[in-house]
Amino acid sequence: MSGQVSISGLGPGDPCLWTGEVSAALANATDIVGYIPYVARVPERPGLVKHASDNRVELERAKHALELAGQGRRVVVVSSGDPGVFAMAAAVFEAVEAGPPAFRDLEIKVLPGITAMLAASAAAGAILGHDFCAINLSDNLKPWPVIEKRLRLAIEADFACAFYNPRSKARPEGFGRALSLIQAACEPGRLITFARAVSSPDEVLTTCRIADATAEMADMRTVVLLGSSLTRKIERPGRTPIVYTPRSVPV
Repeated sequence: MSGQVSISGLGPGDPCLWTGEVSAALANATDIVGYIPYVARVPERPGLVKHASDNRVELERAKHALELAGQGRRVVVVSSGDPGVFAMAAAVFEAVEAGPPAFRDLEIKVLPGITAMLAASAAAGAILGHDFCAINLSDNLKPWPVIEKRLRLAIEADFACAFYNPRSKARPEGFGRALSLIQAACEPGRLITFARAVSSPDEVLTTCRIADATAEMADMRTVVLLGSSLTRKIERPGRTPIVYTPRSVPV
């Protein structure tokens, strides 16, 4: 039996947002490899072995998955959201490139999922309705000056922006620095949405003016969506407001 690795996205939270392709891979898997809370989202069943690990051992986790596949196992490496967006797909391919030649002979597939920025934009309306960019605010794998430069250029280009990993217990000050830069560069009325635990029972969406935003409004379960200068909010009495970015830019 030849082994295989499926690098799969579990979406932002609700299992109903898993793709059919991901569900089939999970049903066929012998082994699940991933970060502890993501592995826990996969239901137990006879014959399924789970390999859960800490969040800062991505390359070791990827190598382990490839080694299991080399033994003929059907391995699913799970990420939240989409595995190709700040997640495990790149880590697995780094391990393939640095590893033994046998890794390159394995069957490896990337199975996309619904990433947090898309789920959050949909929950709020259509914030990413025009040009946008995504920036990971964690400085674990890149220096802060790189993050700062990308923030400045994205705001200068008037993109709507999705900010991943804004704040954690290990980096409580990081989002405050980013927010100060954003507030200094944007008009005070520009809209920003904090989408916490989107698609889960704990989901909370908060939209406010950038001038009124505070760092404490975000944590590691939050994706932050900054609208462009054209992003609008439609008030609806008795209903949740709609936040969207028009599809066109005035000449």
